[in-house]
This record gives sequence, structure tokens and C-alpha cells, in this order.
Amino acid sequence: MTTLLPETTTAPAAAAPDRPLAARPSLRDTLNQTLAMAWRATKKMRRNPEQFFDVTLQPILFTAMFAYIFGGAVSGSVADYLPLIIPGILAQTALTACMATGTQMREDMDKGVFDRFKSLPIARIAPLAGPMLADLIRYGTAATITILVGIAMGYRPGGGVGGVVAGWALTVFAGWSLSWIFCWLGTVARSAQAVQGIGMMIMFPLTFLSNAFVEVDTLPRWLEAFVNVNPVSHVVTAVRDLMNDGDLTGQVGWAVLGCLVVVAVFAPLAVRTYSRKM
Repeated sequence: MTTLLPETTTAPAAAAPDRPLAARPSLRDTLNQTLAMAWRATKKMRRNPEQFFDVTLQPILFTAMFAYIFGGAVSGSVADYLPLIIPGILAQTALTACMATGTQMREDMDKGVFDRFKSLPIARIAPLAGPMLADLIRYGTAATITILVGIAMGYRPGGGVGGVVAGWALTVFAGWSLSWIFCWLGTVARSAQAVQGIGMMIMFPLTFLSNAFVEVDTLPRWLEAFVNVNPVSHVVTAVRDLMNDGDLTGQVGWAVLGCLVVVAVFAPLAVRTYSRKM
């Protein structure tokens, strides 16, 4: 008996591909991919120069405002207050700049840019580390302008050129390390406005409840205890030792160690949250 149904034939099994599966990106590949993402971020900065407003105008305004308003009350004169306030303004501008890093990263995530990055065969840390590497330009700009404004107002660093360069480098490194906290917040928060709001709650206590603007011994005992453990206070003290005295003190070592601990904790957290949620 014949049927109208077609005969079923067994198709041969598909041949296994000869090409091996792609391995995880090597350290060299990760570095190259991070640099590529950093180059993309610098091109974005050139097309959006308003990203530099906070690191160009804010150091000028804050340095002049705090020096002329509080200089006479805190230190007796503006000239005597500058060695105290300039390292404090350096820390404040670096912290503000790294807060903007997390906000801009969250905006890119909301626009779907990072969805495309996640579909590419690249290291998971590259889309996060690349923009933060490019933001070193912003931190360096803010620190340079702050120092130049201070010198124009009469600040004369006792540490010389070497101490100023070392203090500048420590400020940039501290800003980059703290930016990993805001990078992690960018992957956790639901919007750029949330990142900005949380960042302000972090920035103000760390900045104003520190030794950035006044001497620690003038504070109440309970507040002095918090200021002494504030990581921003260690960075400010280290920058003062370098710029004002040219001394490589233990505070410099503690500041560098603290920055490394922040990177070691929050960089893996940011990458893990990015891989899970995006």
C-alpha cells in the first residue's frame, strides 16, 4: 500500500566546527579593550565640552569663595589659610568629579549603550574601566586649575615643584579610586538622578566632615573621632604633607593603601553587578 506522505530521511549529523571556541580575553586583550573604551570616552568628551564645566569652573569658584570668606576667620588672613584650604579643595573637586562619572555611566546604561557592549566578546571590566580611565583627564584638569588659582592668590607651596607634582598625582589617583564607588552605584541605582542623589549624600559628609577646611583640634571630640577615620582626611593630610612640606610621611602611605583597598573592593562589585543586571 502506498501513502501520500513523504518518506522521512535521517539527516546526517552536522559536522562539528573545526574552529575552537573563543577563550576568555587575556590580560593583554583586556588592556587593549579598556584603552579602546577610554578612547571612545575621550571622543565623547570632545563632542560634549560641557562635561568639563564642573572641573573648570568649580575649582575657581570654591577656591576663591572659601579662601576669601573663611580665610580671616579660620587662619587670620587669606595667605595663611591657603596652605590649609588648597589641599582640601583638591580633595573636594576630585570627589565631585568622580561622582559625575557614575552619573554619566548610568545615563549610558539607560540609553542601551552598555547592552551593545555586553553582546561583544570583550572583557566585562572594559566598558567600566575605559570611561574611568578617560576621566583621569577631568581629575587632572580640576587639580591643575585648583593649584594654579591658589598660586595666583598667593599660595607658595613649601614642597617645591616635586611636592606639588606628588600632591597632584595623589589627588588624581584618589579621585580615580573613589570613582569605583560611584561606578558601582551606577550599576545598582535605577536612574542617573538616583546616582546623583546618593552621591551627594556620600560627598557632603566625606568632604565637610573632614579636615579639608579647618584644623582637627578645633572640632568637638565626637566629631574629631569621625574626622580622624574619614578617608578624605587621610588624603587631605597626605597632600598637605607633600605640597606644603615636601615630606613623604606615613599619611601618604595610608592614603595610597586606602585608595587601593577601595579599588580592590568596589571594582569587582561593579563588574559583578554589571554582568548580572545589564
